[in-house]
Amino acid sequence: MPPPSTRTARRGTSQARLQRENTHDEIYEKIYVAILEHRLHPGTKLGEERLAEIFNVSRARIREVLARLAHEQIVEIFPQRGAYVARPTVEQTLDVFEARRLIEPAVLRRLIGTLTPEKLAKLRQHQELELDARRRDDKRAVIRLSGEFHSLAAELAGNTALARSMRELSMLTCLMIFLYDAPTATSCRADEHSQIIDAIGKRDASRAERLMLQHLDHIERSMKLDGGDEPVDLEAIFKS
Repeated sequence: MPPPSTRTARRGTSQARLQRENTHDEIYEKIYVAILEHRLHPGTKLGEERLAEIFNVSRARIREVLARLAHEQIVEIFPQRGAYVARPTVEQTLDVFEARRLIEPAVLRRLIGTLTPEKLAKLRQHQELELDARRRDDKRAVIRLSGEFHSLAAELAGNTALARSMRELSMLTCLMIFLYDAPTATSCRADEHSQIIDAIGKRDASRAERLMLQHLDHIERSMKLDGGDEPVDLEAIFKS
């Protein structure tokens, strides 16, 4: 058995590592949610020095977070220029919807095949949160919850690879909705989510898949090929 001093040092090292990981995850989630809620717009520059000041961490820590977001295609990093919130092109938008049309029916089939009352309850609870946000006209919450509905379905399906892919695709879709000026009320309608959940509850895979494909068609058709750039105050976003 190692001496007490060694055990204490190991505990200290483990605690420090855990604290670093928590800080990394917290910063990641704050940036992720800010993008998801359209508080950070496509093309916004994410300056390392400014973010390090805002979150009171080193630039190296910010660089790690931005690299993680870049790996998920949410952020683009350009040599000598820095990191920016991704601006998906029209071609990339079409690619994302093609991928979603292939993946989401598979998600629904797997979810229905492993459905439990608890899983169905989680979907309905999430839908209630979305409906409440719509009643309150909380547009940011509506955007976030609408995207998270699709990610939640993939998580409940129980396939980690599908869940990871769906999270990335949902985030990219949220960027596209903003970039191509799609009205949220039209692009991701609450009643369509409700119909999909009802079909899942009845274990009607063919209907659930058909409704999901129609839903994706509605989102894609709501998009326009224009968008605007507005200056963004990073400190106001993360300190508010």
